[in-house]
Amino acid sequence: MFDVIVVGGGLSGLVAANEAADRGRKVLIVDQEGEQSLGGQAFWSLGGLFMIDTPEQRRMGIKDSHALASGDWMGSAQFDRPEDANPRKVADAYLDFAAGEMRPWLHSIGMRWFPIVGWAERGGEMAHGHGNSVPRFHITWGTGPGVVAPFERLVRAHAAAGRITMEFRRKVNGLIVEGGVVKGVQGDVLSDDGADRGKSTSRDVVGTFEHRAEAVVITTGGIGGDHDMVRQYWPEDRLGKAPKRMVAGVPDYVDGQMQRVAENAGAGIINGDRMWHYTEGLANWDPIWPNHGIRILPGPSSMWFDALGERMEAPYFPGFDSLGTLKRILQTGHEHSWFVLTQKIIEKEFALSGSEQNPDLTSGKWSEVLRRRMMNKGAPAPVEAFKEHGEDFVVADSLEELVAGMNKITPQVPVDIAKIRTQIEMRDAQIENEFSKDGQVTAIRGARNYRGDRLIRTAKPHRILDGENGPLIAVRLNVLTRKSLGGLHTDITGQVLRPDGSAFEGLFAAGEVAGFGGGGYHGYNALEGTFLGGCIFSGRAVGRSV
Repeated sequence: MFDVIVVGGGLSGLVAANEAADRGRKVLIVDQEGEQSLGGQAFWSLGGLFMIDTPEQRRMGIKDSHALASGDWMGSAQFDRPEDANPRKVADAYLDFAAGEMRPWLHSIGMRWFPIVGWAERGGEMAHGHGNSVPRFHITWGTGPGVVAPFERLVRAHAAAGRITMEFRRKVNGLIVEGGVVKGVQGDVLSDDGADRGKSTSRDVVGTFEHRAEAVVITTGGIGGDHDMVRQYWPEDRLGKAPKRMVAGVPDYVDGQMQRVAENAGAGIINGDRMWHYTEGLANWDPIWPNHGIRILPGPSSMWFDALGERMEAPYFPGFDSLGTLKRILQTGHEHSWFVLTQKIIEKEFALSGSEQNPDLTSGKWSEVLRRRMMNKGAPAPVEAFKEHGEDFVVADSLEELVAGMNKITPQVPVDIAKIRTQIEMRDAQIENEFSKDGQVTAIRGARNYRGDRLIRTAKPHRILDGENGPLIAVRLNVLTRKSLGGLHTDITGQVLRPDGSAFEGLFAAGEVAGFGGGGYHGYNALEGTFLGGCIFSGRAVGRSV
């Protein structure tokens, strides 16, 4: 018999298992995918971590503090429900962690970070509202694999010593509950499948299994791979009608199955309507999983037009307010929008989310970063590949040709060239006006006040229609599913609660399936870097309590 069963071998599961084994607990990890998928979604990430007042920030001249970060978090979370009591406690505890021992602890197990801190999710309205006041997005050397690697190494060391057992291709279908207490798990043994990480795998059943333990920890992720489930929870009152077409930012095994298993057994779920999806999604021309989408991580200079050809107003600029922009786009009655930019902008400002789209950072080698980003002409190779092969891209030497290409992609919603031209010309006229009334031009200038943005993320302001800056580029943007911000209701230790708020004894949860802690420690909005950070923090809390 095991002391602890961890269901899910993603980042939060690895952290929880390691912490429990460190305490002398005998741990079993079960996962429905093969060993090649150990690390889960975190492997595919850019590896960004939200940390506060770090050496990396100070070296870049960024003045951050616990108080400033807390104000940003609470202004973004906008907690307003009675059930937000536990999520808020977890948020407060994470802020303490991110401003305290997080970086030295992670550094001690081998993590390192790219020296230029990213400024993600900038908000753009009021100081007391949503957004990061300062850059806090610390990209881990090695990206997602670099985040997973230290914990995988620790878990494998425990496994070699007999303290952790790992069983793959085990699909948990039910919790064993006796006398109201969770005593174990049961499910199907799936046939071996050597498909590459992220690819769809067989669900052929070759047997059954049952394991018992004092505690069961669920760390199986969110619902972003099941678009029907996403639509079921979609908050139409806040965001508008759910899109009929979305691209998937996560593999298809991210399907919420264990959330349903736990709920059927008696666990409480809160904040299911809170979710985090991106508006800058591209259909992947070289997909790994079904309907594979990639997010553009944009700098602030691309002009953003809705499906009807209207330029997006403040604060709906690239990189400022994800959910506000999503609502704004859906208000048109359509599901797509457009970036219009130049070659100079794409070369400096376009990055693609994901470890596989950033081979230089994933390599963890300065030589690769310098070679790809400083010495090569053009945009980074993965971006140029999307520009050449992606179905969402139009490249042209004239605006007439560009708009014709846009309308070829979306003939059902054509944009008017005269309207597009007028808006671009009016914006261009503000570039040489030091007193500009254009909110986006002001935002670009503000971004370039930060040394990191000026160096690698924000192009020098220039006229879009000046041929010297071309060719012109248009990019159709799709809604891309990504994260669940709600989930299983837990206390700060990861103890799962029943719908009435009482403890569901024997059952714990961490990571995205628990809204990254508490049942939704983000509230309504995320500040980025808080997904991996939340997996690490909540996994650690559970591992130290079971």
